[in-house]
Amino acid sequence: MAAHFVEPTVIQPASPHPTAAGRAALAATMTRRASAQTYATIRLLADRDRTADAFRAYAYFRWVDDCLDDPTALPAGRVAFLARQRALLDSGYRGRLPVDLCAEEALLADLLAGDDEPESGLQSYLRHMMGVMAFDVARRGRLIAAAELDDYTQMLATAVADALFHFIGHDRQPSRAPARYRAVRGAHLIHMLRDTVEDAAAGYCNIPAEYLAAHGLRPPLTAADLETPAFRAWVEARVRLAREEFAAGRAILAGLGSRRCCLAGAAYIARFEWLAGAIERDGYRLRESYPERKSLPAGYWMARQTVGILSAQRQTR
Repeated sequence: MAAHFVEPTVIQPASPHPTAAGRAALAATMTRRASAQTYATIRLLADRDRTADAFRAYAYFRWVDDCLDDPTALPAGRVAFLARQRALLDSGYRGRLPVDLCAEEALLADLLAGDDEPESGLQSYLRHMMGVMAFDVARRGRLIAAAELDDYTQMLATAVADALFHFIGHDRQPSRAPARYRAVRGAHLIHMLRDTVEDAAAGYCNIPAEYLAAHGLRPPLTAADLETPAFRAWVEARVRLAREEFAAGRAILAGLGSRRCCLAGAAYIARFEWLAGAIERDGYRLRESYPERKSLPAGYWMARQTVGILSAQRQTR
């Protein structure tokens, strides 16, 4: 494969190619800086022989997402950058990567070099998460249909759940039945609600085009639009659906053979269940931010929810 896939873009690789040890340290550092909770989850709960790859996987897509969100990047630059990353993924699984990789792209190369498991959870994560990135690039500035939004949620849920079960309790994971993904589907529904106001400012609309048209709403949505009964009814329906997904997800977690994986999944669900409650308490009015989610009372509530799921798992074993 040729060394260059696309013309140079406005998004340039961030750093030169370090040693293997340097790349491993880079991945852990990038993860810690981006998300203390993700860093702690990987460091404390991931299978020991998969910890380094878990850091690589998270750090690589954190970098890709940050590059695509760069406000100084031109649309053509985003498209070209993503095309290069998708080409790297495809060619890497064929064992043919170019030599002109930056440090962050080398994290992907390291992941691919060590993935010899047929239809692995890692490959599912990489391919589905790349699809999530592609969808985000394509949807900027346009409306999305309800079916597209549902596919987007399923794609993200598949990526995150398969990564969780690949890196934590790999040898005791559940079957790849649809129920495996329901907890993360619920989390993404709430995540999209949480980011609705912020995303709108960046050119993303998280409400189906059909619903907007049926209720006479047009983006960019104003503060008055968010207060309308029609919009709040849509938010309520999404929260209710997320609650159903969380309930099904808790049942899956309770039946897991890995206590570490149950703990990671329970803590993940608790974050978004708390946020669902905050939206309910606000009367389904969405805000730009929810800073209280990092407060001590919120943390205590999440801890109690996590312990409850762990207790249910203990009773099923």
